[in-house]
Amino acid sequence: MTARDPISQSRLFERALRRLLRPLVRALIAQGVSAPALYRVVKQTYVEVASDDLGAAATDSRITVLTGVHRRDVKEFRTRDQEEDGETQRKVSILLTVVGRWMSDPVYLDNGQPRVLPRFGQDGPSFETLVQSISRDIRPRTVLDELTRQGITGIDEDQVSLMSEGLVGSADTDQKLHFFAHNLGDHMQAAVENLLSDEPQHLERAVFYNHLNTASVEEVESEARRLSLDALRQINALAAGKQAKDKTEASATHRFRFGVFFYKEDEDAETKGKTSDDDR
Repeated sequence: MTARDPISQSRLFERALRRLLRPLVRALIAQGVSAPALYRVVKQTYVEVASDDLGAAATDSRITVLTGVHRRDVKEFRTRDQEEDGETQRKVSILLTVVGRWMSDPVYLDNGQPRVLPRFGQDGPSFETLVQSISRDIRPRTVLDELTRQGITGIDEDQVSLMSEGLVGSADTDQKLHFFAHNLGDHMQAAVENLLSDEPQHLERAVFYNHLNTASVEEVESEARRLSLDALRQINALAAGKQAKDKTEASATHRFRFGVFFYKEDEDAETKGKTSDDDR
């Protein structure tokens, strides 16, 4: 097979990059992040990635040559203390673990579906025992209030139920940004590794159709939601069982993220009727 012309390859990648950046720039503008602020983040990320790739051979000069970032900026970025917001990470982790166990642990299931739990109870499963089985450092009432606020749980007197869409709540801004970064970040990481390797290493597939009316797309979306929620529940139950068995092993250092998405839009009027490589 003849290798593609480097200039043509570069243009194709630039076109792909612009497509990736468009929705991101919408989010940046909405969040009040200006272009100069983005440039600084981009430079910092160039430095971080180059430093990781070079490992022990990473010097300020080598990073400058590799990235084009000025040596002065490289030095500043490499000496800056980098800390993730641990509080948001911990909050999201506890909420997801509570929901995940509720949906997978046989103790909290009835015919494969999450039980309606009493808020309190010592002789059987309850929401209180569910939270305490995960962490005794946080009050069950605090977790319940947050899950209820997000529409993930419902309360009827002293009975707590997991809503049908319990895998996804409304979330607050901090949590939305957490999922935005981690879900999209892992998806892009999988796509990038597939792009850079001769043989795709990660599951990363999608189905695309156009020239559909509103009713047809809504019907497809409804079925996609049903199938995807079933898949997420099954993977959650399988992974929870594996984690319970593996977590004490020294080799239990791996993680995964499995997700789904469905995007729809009414294509711009000026592009309707035109053929493209995406048309079917």
